[in-house]
Amino acid sequence: MTLTRRLALGAGAALLAAPARAQGQIQPWPSRPVRLMVGFTAGSSTDVTARLFAQKLTELWGQPVVVDNLPGNGGALAVDRVAKTAPDGHTFMWAGNGAVTIVPTLQRVGFDPLRDLVSMGAMLSMPTVILANKDQPFATLGELIAHAKANPGKLSYGTPGAGTPQHIAGEMLCRQAGIHMEHIPYRGANLTDVLSGVVPVGLQNAGAAMPLVRDGALRCLGLTSRQRSANAPEIPTVAEQGFPGFEAISWFGLMAPAGTDPAIVAKVNADARRVLAEADTRARIAQLGLDPVGNSPAEMHAAIAAEIPKWAKVMAEAGMLPAR
Repeated sequence: MTLTRRLALGAGAALLAAPARAQGQIQPWPSRPVRLMVGFTAGSSTDVTARLFAQKLTELWGQPVVVDNLPGNGGALAVDRVAKTAPDGHTFMWAGNGAVTIVPTLQRVGFDPLRDLVSMGAMLSMPTVILANKDQPFATLGELIAHAKANPGKLSYGTPGAGTPQHIAGEMLCRQAGIHMEHIPYRGANLTDVLSGVVPVGLQNAGAAMPLVRDGALRCLGLTSRQRSANAPEIPTVAEQGFPGFEAISWFGLMAPAGTDPAIVAKVNADARRVLAEADTRARIAQLGLDPVGNSPAEMHAAIAAEIPKWAKVMAEAGMLPAR
């Protein structure tokens, strides 16, 4: 059975599983424009994928789904805003995993992702890419590591923010390779400074970076997924370049304030999976270097619960956690 067929069947099952009474409760929904919060800047992979789904859901629901960017704190500012919003079914979050599985451990935040938010299903995943300015004297990961060892303290790397999966991947790499690079956190995509050479190295979601890599504007030294991506099979992973088991990927999914009607949660999940099953959606996400997920609210919740301690351990071992 094809991926498209499996996702389509899953979407239908989710709709049928909702009790008739609950479905009746949400017949007027949505009754006004829906706000989709995004914790990163316009043009970031989080933003680009959010807008893809927002457009499709607007068509399905007959009400505008408006993307609202609130960057900062690795996406946690937007998560906090959604967690404190009334659960009326008209404000959702297009959440990256870093904001809900890493930042709450790394920083003091005003929300608990498992208590104050309800998962609505993870839709997409992607690896981080390790980028280099094309004028730098290294074109492979091995050459980068050798250069960093020969020039201790002189290299820096940019990420979309402190506590993002890209930050964690960078610190994992530095620790395992025995090198030091200064971390430069940005409020979203950092590609402009890598392109100009202000920051020689960047770790970024594949969705935002791969078009520039394919155009030859940036070098890609490796992927942080465990296996090579079908969307870029020519690019080796970090794991196969001397670091077995290295993996640090990003995923994106929908969340809502705790207390949101379960019938709305089920419908949003089913409709988002329906969008994911469409041929043009699959073509676009492949172009961006993403992979489809389309899991259930329960599966997304379980993933968050499992990743929080996993990344806390990595951060503790890397000395990233602040003194409490």
